[in-house]
Amino acid sequence: MIWLVGAGPGDSGLLTLRGFEVLKRADVVIYDRLVGEGVLAMIPESAERIDAGKSSGTHKMSQSEIESAMIKFAKSGKNVVRLKGGDPFVFGRGGEEAEAIISAGLAFEIVPGVTSALSVPAYAGIPATHRAFCSGVNIFTAHDKNNLVPDFSNSTSVFLMGAENAGCLQSKLLETMSPDTPCAVISNGTTSSQLVTRTTLSRLGENSIAPPAVIVVGKVSALNLSWRDNLPLNGKRVIVTRPASRAGKISAMLRDKGAEVINLPTIKTETIHGAIDGVVLSGYDWAAFTSVTGVESLFELLTETGRDIRELSGAKIAAIGSATCESLREHGLSVDYVPEIFDGENLAEGLSERGGKILMLRAENGTPEIERTFIKHRISARHVCVYRTNYVKLSHVPDFADIIIFTSSSTVRGLAVNTSRLREAVAVCIGKQTAQEALREGFKRVRIAKRADIESIVEACER
Repeated sequence: MIWLVGAGPGDSGLLTLRGFEVLKRADVVIYDRLVGEGVLAMIPESAERIDAGKSSGTHKMSQSEIESAMIKFAKSGKNVVRLKGGDPFVFGRGGEEAEAIISAGLAFEIVPGVTSALSVPAYAGIPATHRAFCSGVNIFTAHDKNNLVPDFSNSTSVFLMGAENAGCLQSKLLETMSPDTPCAVISNGTTSSQLVTRTTLSRLGENSIAPPAVIVVGKVSALNLSWRDNLPLNGKRVIVTRPASRAGKISAMLRDKGAEVINLPTIKTETIHGAIDGVVLSGYDWAAFTSVTGVESLFELLTETGRDIRELSGAKIAAIGSATCESLREHGLSVDYVPEIFDGENLAEGLSERGGKILMLRAENGTPEIERTFIKHRISARHVCVYRTNYVKLSHVPDFADIIIFTSSSTVRGLAVNTSRLREAVAVCIGKQTAQEALREGFKRVRIAKRADIESIVEACER
């Protein structure tokens, strides 16, 4: 994967969130001279750094060498960030690099940056536009010494909020410009509803334009360097309902697939302080964890009470799924059992078959299937609730979504207590129990991930 990332004008605080997000995932970073020191400091230590800086008369790498390097590293399976000062598409040669990537048949993404053309004057207290003084701004390069006087016929003009006045704009432009001048109308830009119409100046007024719209006039309007068209979730709005602290990875994966992602956490979890006071954690054959939150809450409780994990010595460790397993490993614990199907019922089934004394470390209001399974097999287990799940009162709920991701039954109920809308969306669920809850809450189109992990949820969204 290749990302063409705008690093902004220099101040690291002006690097976009998306730019920071992909930079942290880079295996190789090819950066320009104008990238700020603060942004360069954000490059992961594990990433290979390549200085492609150019100054007048001095090039460390030619443009063709930069393009070849990007393509070579990407074809070897590495994540490549091409880090450029300002915005890649404002005098940054991002268009040429995008053309090279498309010719190579590789996946890429444009991550726009804060352009110095507007931000640098703003930092100096100079507004690019002001209603009392001007109604527009033109951006030119002074790099070409032979063409310092702007040639408007070879410039790009961008008009904001142009939906209502496209016809009038067309008439004015035709007074000085060729009817064959390429134009593009972009409605709802950057969202799942984005619509791009390419036309010419002579036909600009013929199209019905939905606001908000940006109108681009000039030769570049005929180019199509779209990186989103071939992504599987392009044009789809996906709502992620899991807690905010858990949404980062899946949101990033969905954006990589082209989705417009809205993080709408419908639940939040809290450790139950005092939950292990007076509770003996030793003497069990199995200590079972039903979630990552359960792992983190137990360690939080042990720390605040001056105890440690040695109390579980002698017990084998069971985890409900791969994410919980990974969390335990990060805390230095090896996991002895993970069920094939990542849900409470199968965890309880597996433990019942293995026998012994069982300590369940779980949510206060967790799935009842665990208790039912133990009762069915006449297994006695000690349940210690180390955290609880609360519903979040949402201040805003979007009008529509194509897909809603539910990672637990509680995320379904959390949405239901906030709104009765959005039931036309496809509910992609982490497992059978969550899917049953979605059906009970009125979702008609319900899909279940093949496995209860993030990667399978994203694959289910693609299907």
